[in-house]
Amino acid sequence: MAQKDEKKKSRIKSIEKPDLYHDIKQEKKKKFKQGEYEDLLLKHEIELVKLQEWVKANKLKVVVVFEGRDAAGKGGVIKTIAGCMNPRICRIVALGVPTEKEKSQWYFQRYVSQLPSGGEIVLLDRSWYNRAGVEKVMGYCTDDEYEECLRSCPEFERMLIRSGIILIKYWFSVSDREQENRFQDRIKDPTKRWKISPIDVESRNKWVEYSMAKDKMFSFTDTKQSPWYVVRADDKRRARLNCIDHLLTLIPYEDLTPKPFKLPPLKHDVAYVRPPVTDQTFVPEKY
Repeated sequence: MAQKDEKKKSRIKSIEKPDLYHDIKQEKKKKFKQGEYEDLLLKHEIELVKLQEWVKANKLKVVVVFEGRDAAGKGGVIKTIAGCMNPRICRIVALGVPTEKEKSQWYFQRYVSQLPSGGEIVLLDRSWYNRAGVEKVMGYCTDDEYEECLRSCPEFERMLIRSGIILIKYWFSVSDREQENRFQDRIKDPTKRWKISPIDVESRNKWVEYSMAKDKMFSFTDTKQSPWYVVRADDKRRARLNCIDHLLTLIPYEDLTPKPFKLPPLKHDVAYVRPPVTDQTFVPEKY
């Protein structure tokens, strides 16, 4: 009986103990059937185009921040959103390592220069939250710089919102097991190997540190005016659909897409004589 009681207590403790290696426990669901994902995505892409036309017509200024762990799927959803939209309206911003000049500037300065004008949507692939995550964990900033960033972010975002900018923030949550699978996939695939950097490799040993940094960041910056929306991202396709579907609910819009129309018949100018084909240089047709 004593042994049974001890086993029962240990099971209860293991259940009550928080799982430090998973941001959020994610339930496994059945994979999409052939074509199911594509059909759902097409419906959402049509709505994104409607949103695009509404933003353009009403001179709205939209900023969508995408944050999360390495290999959480931020880039995939950003490319999916931007893929069906006009690049003159929807712009992706993925800033590199700051230059020496930028390091001497106000921390938010280089992000301010990327903010949208009227009629623009900016998708930020990582943002001013770099300092609250990567820079803090990897030791790229001082403690004072880190603490100042956490205090300044809510004030900075309130300023943006007061100026008329629609600010939306997404955090992509992925388990350590799925992150490891994606890292291994990137290493094996030559077309994806550029996605994994020495910093990504080093971050594998700092899972708990990143969790602690994320929790503290949320405690400072998950505000009523500018909340964080968490996307469960172990399933890439579902994460993309859920994120896009949610994004569409946050900005009220109407359908302003141009109506179908008939093209006029082509005009043929009989006086035109084309130059010889041999005067042109063609790409070899290997395929």
